Amino acid sequence: MNPEYAAYCQADRRFYDAPHRSLGPGGGAAGEERSSYAPLRGPEPEGWTRSRRGDWLSFSPDGLRLPPQGWKIHISAALDNAASVLDRVVGHCLEHRLAFKCIPNAGLLALRNAKYADRAGSGKFITVYPPSEDAFPEVCTALMQLLEGEHGPYILSDLRCGNGPVHTRYGAFAARFCSGPDGRPVPAVADPQGRLVPDDRGPSFRVPSWVTPPGFLTPHLEARAAVGLGDLPYTVEKALHFSNGGGVYLGRDTRTGEQVVLKEARPYAGLAADGADAVARLERERTALEHLAGLDCVPAVRDTFEVGDHHFLVLQYMPGTTLNTVFARRFPLAQQHPSAELLDEHAAWAEELYGKVEEAVEAVHGRGIVISDLHMSNVMVDEETSRIALLDFEAAFPATERRRQIVANPAFVAPPDRRGTDIDRYALACLRLALYLPLTTLFGIDRTKAAGLARDIARAFPVTEESLRPAVEEILRDVRNTGEAASRDTAEAAARATGEAASRPARVSASASAPGAAPATAPGTASVPDLRDWPRTRDALARSITASCTPEREDRCFPGDIAQFATATGGQSFAYGTAGVLYALHETGAPPCAPAEDWLLRHAKDPASGSPLGFYDGLTGIAWTLHRIGRAAEAADLLRIVLDQPLEGLAPGLHNGYAGIGLALDDLARTASATDAPALSAAAARCTALAVRALTGAPPSPRTGLLHGASGIALLLIRRYATTGDTALLDLAAAALRRDLERCRAGDDGSLLVVEGKRLMPYVGSGSAGIASVIDAYLAHRPDPELEAAGRALLPAALSAFYVQPGLLRGSAGLLLHLAATPLCEPADRQRAIDRHTDLLGSHALAYGGGLAFPGEQLMRLSMDLATGTAGALLALGAAAGRPTGLPFLPAAHGARTGLPVPPAAPAAHSGRASGPTNRPRQGSSDRPHPGSF
Repeated sequence: MNPEYAAYCQADRRFYDAPHRSLGPGGGAAGEERSSYAPLRGPEPEGWTRSRRGDWLSFSPDGLRLPPQGWKIHISAALDNAASVLDRVVGHCLEHRLAFKCIPNAGLLALRNAKYADRAGSGKFITVYPPSEDAFPEVCTALMQLLEGEHGPYILSDLRCGNGPVHTRYGAFAARFCSGPDGRPVPAVADPQGRLVPDDRGPSFRVPSWVTPPGFLTPHLEARAAVGLGDLPYTVEKALHFSNGGGVYLGRDTRTGEQVVLKEARPYAGLAADGADAVARLERERTALEHLAGLDCVPAVRDTFEVGDHHFLVLQYMPGTTLNTVFARRFPLAQQHPSAELLDEHAAWAEELYGKVEEAVEAVHGRGIVISDLHMSNVMVDEETSRIALLDFEAAFPATERRRQIVANPAFVAPPDRRGTDIDRYALACLRLALYLPLTTLFGIDRTKAAGLARDIARAFPVTEESLRPAVEEILRDVRNTGEAASRDTAEAAARATGEAASRPARVSASASAPGAAPATAPGTASVPDLRDWPRTRDALARSITASCTPEREDRCFPGDIAQFATATGGQSFAYGTAGVLYALHETGAPPCAPAEDWLLRHAKDPASGSPLGFYDGLTGIAWTLHRIGRAAEAADLLRIVLDQPLEGLAPGLHNGYAGIGLALDDLARTASATDAPALSAAAARCTALAVRALTGAPPSPRTGLLHGASGIALLLIRRYATTGDTALLDLAAAALRRDLERCRAGDDGSLLVVEGKRLMPYVGSGSAGIASVIDAYLAHRPDPELEAAGRALLPAALSAFYVQPGLLRGSAGLLLHLAATPLCEPADRQRAIDRHTDLLGSHALAYGGGLAFPGEQLMRLSMDLATGTAGALLALGAAAGRPTGLPFLPAAHGARTGLPVPPAAPAAHSGRASGPTNRPRQGSSDRPHPGSF
C-alpha cells in the first residue's frame, strides 16, 4: 500500500482528487474562502501577491526578489493552536515584508499530519523565506520569540529551534529540478560550482556538505544530538515499520535479554480521523492490551517510557511473520499451472487460518474490546506452531461505546454505517475473501463487487459460493442505505447483487462456459458484460470516459492518478492526463471527445512555467498526441516551444527524458513539412547523442525497464536506426537491452523478472514485459539468438492470470497489450493468456456513467488515464480484439484476434469444477510476494 494515495481519497468517493478540493459545503473558491483561517480570507493586502499551488497558499511582497536557495523557516502547529499561530505569523510577516506560504485550512493541516502522511513534509504549516542569508538569524530569532512555548509536531526533515514550533533547514526557495538517484526529477539546489544537485527532503535533518550552519544554530544542533535512549534498559536492534506517527522497533531488554517490540508515538503527529494524535492512540493501545491481559493471541505490555517528547510502549515480542507476507509467499495462484493438490492445500490452510483469526477476534470481543483495525498486516502467524497473534490495538475502544472506525487499511475499511464490533466483523468478512483473492480494496469503490469476487474464488479454488455467502452478505449489509448508493450505477449494482435487478447478460469466462463448469452467474450476484465483445466493450469504456470529462476544471479534464497533481502538465500529460485518454479513444476507433480536445488545445497554447518537456509527463507527449489526432498546426506551435528549450540536464529515459523526446521528434520529422523537418530531425539526433552519452559515459541508472531504464534508450536507438540506417545504433541498442537484462533475476522456472528493490516486476512500465517489448522491436531489424532467448524467458511473467492491479504500465492491461503484440508467444498460448487477462480485467471493472471503468493505482478510486486506468484498459482490450494499436513507438498488436468471436478455451478440471478464469499471479521465487501485488 502506498499511503500517499489516502490523502487523495478525501475529496471524491469515485476519483482521486487534490486534497485542497475537499473543502466542505459549496466547494470551489467559495468553499475555500469559508474554510480558510481568518487571516487568509478576503483580498490580499495592498502591495502583496497571493498565489495557490497545491495545498499551499503563498504571499509575496511586490518587488521582492528572493535568493534561489538558503535557510528556510518552517513552523508547525497542532489543530488546537493553528489559528492563533497563523494569526501571529501572518501579522509579523506582513509587517516585516517577509514572503511566506501556509496551509490555508484545518482540514488540509489534519491531512498533512495524518498517520500515513509523508513523514518528511509532515508538520509543515507555515514556511517563511528570509530575504537573504544575512537576514536569516534575525528572522528566525524573532519568530522563536514570537512563538515561545507554543506546541506543534516535530518536523523530521528540520532542526527544531528553541522550545516552540520553529524549525529550519537549508534548501531550495525557487522551483528548480534535477535528476535524482533513480532518474526521476527532484527539487534541486546549486552547489558552489553552480551544478544542480538534489535538495534532500527526507525525514531526517541534513545540511549540504558545502553549507556551514550559522553560529546561532549551535545550541539547537547540540540539543538535537543529545537525544537518545540514554540510561534506559533497552537497545534497538532494527526498525520494523515507520509511519508519520512514529516507528516500531525490534529491541531487547538489557536486564533480562528478552526480545521486545518498542512502539514510538510522536506528539501532535499521526492524526487519526477523530483528531487523536499518535500519543493518544498509543495510550489507547496500552489501555486495551492491559484489559486483554492473559489472552495468548495479543502481546503483553512490558513497560512505558518517554524520550524527549516521544512516548514509547514496550510490548512482548510475538514470533512469526505477518499474514500478508505468509499469504504472498504460499499463494498457489502464483504459479502458472497450480495442481489440484496445491489448490486443495491452500483452501484447507485458508479455512484453518481464518478460523483461528475469527476465534481470536471473538476472544477480544469477549473482553469487551473492538480492534477497529483488523487486516492482514496486523495478524502475526507463527508457521512452526500455527499460532496466530493480533497486533496493533491503537484504534481499539470499548465495545459499549459503539464508535466509528478512525484508521483502517483500504482493503478492510468498514462502511460508515458500521459501529462497534460490526467494524471487526466487516473486516473478518473481507479477510474471508482476501485469503483467496486479494481484491477487497475494490469494495471501497463498490461493495457489490463482493458477489463477483466470491464467484471468481469458487471457480479457482475448491470452495463453493454458498460457503462464502455469509461473508458476502456481511459486506453487502445495508449497502443501499448508505451514501454509497447515491449514484444510479451503484444503486443498480446493489439491486443486482441482492437479486432484485434485471437479468442483464453476464460476463461469461472462457472456463465457465465449458461443459461441467460452474455457472457464470448465480442468483443474486452482480456481473460484468463479457469484455471480449468488441466493439461493445469499447463503447462502454468510452461512455465512462466521456461521462467523467470535466472541461470546466483548469487542473485536469479527466480524473486519473495522483501524479496529475505533481507537475504543471500532469492533467494534460500522456501518461496521466488528457493527451493519453485522447490517444486511446483515437486508436481504438471510439468517438472523439470534443470538449476534451478543446481543453487540451487551450492549455497547449500557453504552457505553464516549469512545464516538463518529456513524452509521458510533459509537452513533447502532448504535442505528439495533438498531431496524432489531426491537430497538426497546434502541435507544430507547441513543438516550437519545446525546441526552444535547452535539452541538457534531463533524464535519459523514455518517460521524462531524452529517449521519449527523441522518439517523438524522430516520428514527427518523418511527416513534417520541408520547413519544419530539419529542425525536428536535428533535435532528435541531439536527443539521441545525449541519451547515448548517458548510456555509455555516466554511471548506470539504478532503474530498469522501458520507462526509466536502458530499454527506453534502446527503443530510441532502434527507431533512429530505422531513420538513418546507421547500424552502430543497433549495436548500442543491443548493449542497452543487455544492461537491463543484467538487472533481471531468474525464477524457479527459469523465467526472467526485473528486480526492483525487494520486488520482482513483470510489468510494462518498469518490468520484464517492457524489456521484452523492446526486444521484439530489435528483432524486427536484426536476428539475435541470445536476445530472442531472453525475450522468451521474459514471456512467462506475462502469462499468469492474476495481477492485483489492472493498469497499463503496472498491471494486467499492459501484459495483455504485450501479448497481443509479441511474435515470441505461440498462438494457442497467446489466446489462452489473452482470455485469462481479459477475464481478470472483468473482475476489476466497475459501473460508471452508463459504461464501465477501472480502478487506478492502489485500487482505491477509479481512474480514466492511460497509465493506470480506463484509457489504458481500452487500449489493451482494443489490441486484444485485433486493433493494430499499442503504446507509441513499440510494435503494435500482432493479430491476436481476427475481429470475430474466439471460441473459449477449455478449462483445466479440478474436483469437478473449473479452475478457470483462474487468477494466477506471477512470482519470481517461492519466497517472494508477487511483484507489486501486496
